[in-house]
Parts: sequence; C-alpha cells; structure tokens
Amino acid sequence: MTFSIGVVGLGQFGGHFAHLFKLHPGVSEVYAVDERPERAAAGREQWGLDGTKGSFEELLASDVDAVAIFTQRWTHGPLVVQALRAGKHVYSAVPMAVSEEEIALIIEAVRETGLVYAMDETSYYNPATVYARSQHAAGRFGRIFYAEGDYVHDMDLGFYDAYQYSGGEHWKETASYPPMLYPTHAIGGVLGAVPSHAISVSCIGVKDDRGDGVFDKDISMFNNDFSNATALFELNDGGVMRTNEMRRVGYPSHLRESRFRFFGTEASFEQLANVTVWQDKKDLQDISEQMETRPSIPLDDPSLAGVAPELRDAFISGLAPVHDSSRLPEEFRGAPNGHEGSHQFLVDDFVTAVNTGTLPPVNAWVAARFTLPGVVAHASALRNGERLPIRDFGDAPSDL
Repeated sequence: MTFSIGVVGLGQFGGHFAHLFKLHPGVSEVYAVDERPERAAAGREQWGLDGTKGSFEELLASDVDAVAIFTQRWTHGPLVVQALRAGKHVYSAVPMAVSEEEIALIIEAVRETGLVYAMDETSYYNPATVYARSQHAAGRFGRIFYAEGDYVHDMDLGFYDAYQYSGGEHWKETASYPPMLYPTHAIGGVLGAVPSHAISVSCIGVKDDRGDGVFDKDISMFNNDFSNATALFELNDGGVMRTNEMRRVGYPSHLRESRFRFFGTEASFEQLANVTVWQDKKDLQDISEQMETRPSIPLDDPSLAGVAPELRDAFISGLAPVHDSSRLPEEFRGAPNGHEGSHQFLVDDFVTAVNTGTLPPVNAWVAARFTLPGVVAHASALRNGERLPIRDFGDAPSDL
C-alpha cells in the first residue's frame, strides 16, 4: 500500500525531507509546493519529484493523500488544521503550534477526521533519548526524579543564515522568534524517554544585549527581546524537568545542539558536547561511542546544495550504534539523514502510520506534550517567572 504526498516549503529542510519521502517505498508520488515557484521547480529537478502545485490551496484541492508542512515555524498550526479538514494526512515540522488554542484545534481535527498527524520532532530519535528510553524501560534508572534537556543553538552558528534565507529583507523581524516557542528539541528528548508530562512551569527569560537588531522589541514581530530562557517544570509523576533554550551561547552546537541529563534513584546519564556517561552508585561508564553518528554522505554531496555550511551537520548524520536500523527500508541505506540519525526514522514512522492506519509515536497528543509546556513557559517569562499551570490533553485515544 502506498500514498501520495505534497511537501509545502522547499527550503533547506523541506527539500531534504521531500527526498526521503521520494525514496520510501511506501510513498507513490511526491509533489513540491513553495510560495516561490522557482524553488519548487528546482526541488522537483534536484530530487526527481513527480511534479509541483501552484499553491497550498491547489495542493489541498488535488487528490494528493498527505501533506508535509515545512513553512515558517509560527505558521504551522492553522495550515495543519486546514489540511486535516481538507482530508489530508499531515506531517508537520516543529513546533506543533504557537498557542494552546491552535494545539486544541489540531487535536480536535485529528480526533474528528481520524487522519494521521505526526510532528517531526528529531529529539525522539536522538541517540541519548533512544538510550535513556531503553534504560528506563528496563528499570535501570530506578525512579527518574530529575531530567534536563537543552537546545543550545547559537545564532552565529547557522541561524543568521537560515533566517535571512527564509525571511527576506525583513528577516530581523522574524529572527527574534521567542526561544521557548521552539521548545521541542529540548522537551521532546526528555519526555520521549520518560513517559510523563509537565503540569506547571516557572521560566526566566534573559534579555538580549547584542544590539544588532535581532531580539529587539522595536523590530520583532513577536515583541520579543529574550534570546535565552530557562524553565523549571513540575511533572505529573512528581519529578522535575529543566530545559534551556539558548540562542546566545558559547557552545559548539554544530557538534551537538541538543543535550540531555537524567537522574534516577539507581543510576544517571549525563551528556556534554562530545562526552556521554552512564553512572550508578559504584562507577561510571563512558558510552560516548554509542551516541556517535558518522556522516551518511560527504559534505560536497549534491543533496546539500543550498544548505548553509553552518547547518550541514544537521543533514548528514548517519546512524548511531544505539539506533535499530533493521526497521528502515533498504532504499534509505546511504541516503541523507540528519539531526543525529533521526530523519529517516521519523519519515518511516509517518509512512507506516498512514499505510497501516495506526498512530505514529509523535502523534498529536504527544506533540502537544512536547510543545505546550514551552508556550506556557514563555508566558511565565513574560510574567517575571510566575508559576503557571499547563493543560494536558491526555493520552492518544486507543480507538482512533
């Protein structure tokens, strides 16, 4: 069984995923859509896609079965709902949405249509999360009472180029996007390993002082001047989760942009840029090699055309020893991968879900638990760290 899909937004990430969808044997046809027709045409040529559509509306009116949305991060919520209501399965880049209301509308649309929704959260298959998930399932942590997830991606290491690429001459207005509204690379890695959810948060935002027009309230379309933020979450199981979203930080994010720590009553796990250790009450074990991915393609591969040099590491990582590649289609062998080996697994999750009528791991209910805590954390930061409750939409229904 196969299905057709239209990829909306043929920028740096959209084109990469269009290529993976084209390679997957569970997908019959892949179409490109972009507000810049020349970009869609170039993507069709580069990736050998099956055609282009003139607009998002034209795509929804067509007989394409699914859409993959890779537009600007604050646009996802309304586009996802529109696509679901048009009868299309949806694969969406992160974040799920930027407000509780948008998240609620997506969940309502998924419940009412019975269609597949999956969020492209790479941390779910981050090697650290994969390892911690397996250790937790085996009971080796004991009770995990504290965990940390950091997304440490400095603006100087790729984000200036990325925002200029997508934002045009007014890119500084959008480059000020609030860090906590892009929380899933930090939160998803923790909650992807520990089956719990956040119920309250206190967050402190750090106002930017670079003075280059980015994170400037007078310029920002989001009225935002926070470049860094730290949040402390209360979890429903009585544990604690802390996350950092950092855009001005002296850290080599091209080596590892998301990093995690888990502390349990019997053992713990800690990660730095290039070192990862497993510890118990007697000793520690360096497990860095199990987390390490090797480049899947060379840096001069044609598939990286148009990708900013500072971002190329996010597109070329192969698989780590902790990854189970046996479930992936043979067609993915040697193909581009990215974000520490996650892209191929996420595409396969969505294709499998659509073709079998099942829920993907990062479904709408899981995506809400990865996304909404950051939305509320930003609200807390705007209120000087006031502790705020976080709504939970519950577990995914078993009868969807």
